[in-house]
Parts: sequence; structure tokens; C-alpha cells
Amino acid sequence: MTRLFHVSDLHFGREDREAVDWFADRVHSEKPDAVIVTGDLTMRAKKAEFAAASAYLSALNVPVTVEPGNHDLPLYNPFKRLFRPYKHFRRLEAKIERPLDLASIWLVPLKTTARFQLRNWSKGWVSERGLAKAIACLRRKPAGAVGVVACHHPLVDREDLESQARTRGGSEALDALVEAGAEAVLSGHVHDPFDVEWRATIGSIRMVGAGTLSERVRASPPSFNELCVEDGQLTVRVRAMA
Repeated sequence: MTRLFHVSDLHFGREDREAVDWFADRVHSEKPDAVIVTGDLTMRAKKAEFAAASAYLSALNVPVTVEPGNHDLPLYNPFKRLFRPYKHFRRLEAKIERPLDLASIWLVPLKTTARFQLRNWSKGWVSERGLAKAIACLRRKPAGAVGVVACHHPLVDREDLESQARTRGGSEALDALVEAGAEAVLSGHVHDPFDVEWRATIGSIRMVGAGTLSERVRASPPSFNELCVEDGQLTVRVRAMA
């Protein structure tokens, strides 16, 4: 069996100290095969926030892969946002958009952040280039492995969630990902966990969202998802802090 911990929206700078310590304790005691972070490591993409996030993730002592979130791009410095948006990610460079091959799971990154768009910059956007890169990686999935895609924004919205991503190109991306062999898409952004089936044009795919470990909770307490794959079957369990 392969076991992963899926966490999102730590928001260092506004992190819930008790929650991030609780998650680290779970990782240290249970030793999952890897940790997947689907974005928003920081609150305002500040150097000190990235330094704290980098130190925290490095101390987990397990393989980690990270997707950037909209909060991880500079908001108040247009030059940095356009030309050096990931400057402070350098300490995490080996973990950023890192595909994972864990025998029974083939994890593929998909970027949904945008440096610039003529609407609220917090919303998601799947570019043609980013989708093509993810599909090419998916097509290299070993036989028998479960194909999982990791991104920050949910690719389509759900009415029962308070926050909406309104991801441009999201539903079209889901169709393409299903055709390429993906069985699940992991995301964050909305700060509430979910696990639903999406009916694509040629099949179905699971959409799995993680909650938050920050002070910015919505309907749910701080939590993370535990993903297990055994005999080709993916199970997901929400682990909430009591």
C-alpha cells in the first residue's frame, strides 16, 4: 500500500501554529510515503514567509511536492509578479511541481496560477502550455499506477463551497486529463475538504480538495487528506484536528 498526505493552504504568515504542529507530528509518527502541498504556502509571498515554509517542509523528512498557489505570487509588486514571481521559491526549488513516481501512484503537477489576468488575480487559469505539459507527463504513467494530478485551484466549482475558483479552461482540462489517464485531481484554495466525482465527456474523475492549516478556516476545522492506494484502488480520508 502507498500512503500520501495531501495538505493545502498553510498560509505562513497567518498559519495556525497548533495546526501546523499537529500535521508535522502526524507526518513524523506515521511516516507517509510523501506529502503533497497544493498551494498557498504563504500569506503574502514575503521572503520571511517562504523561509518559514521551507524550514517547515524540510523538517518533515519525507518526499514533498509543492504546487504554487495564488497567495505565493507577489500581490503588491507588479514587477516581481510579472518577471520574478517565484524568486522566493528558490529554497523550495527541488520540491516545486515535482512529479512523483511511487510505484502505485503517478503524481503529475498542473499549474493553475496566473501572473496576470484581466479579472481577480486569485482565480484559477489552466494555460494550454501547462495542460500540454501535464498531459505529456500523464502519458508516461506506468501500467497499473493510479494517475493523480495536483494543482492549486479546483478545476470546476461546487455550489456548496463558500469560495469559488472560477478556473478558466478547467472543465476542458478535466476532459483532457481523463483521456490522458488521470483518475483524480487534488487541489486546495477553498479551505474546505471535498471528494466528489466529476462526469467528463468520456468518463469520470475524482476531484479531491484539502482544507487549510491556517487561521483562515471557513466551514471546516484545520485538516488534511490521507490518500491510500492498494490494488489499484484510491481511498481518501479527511483527517481533521480535534
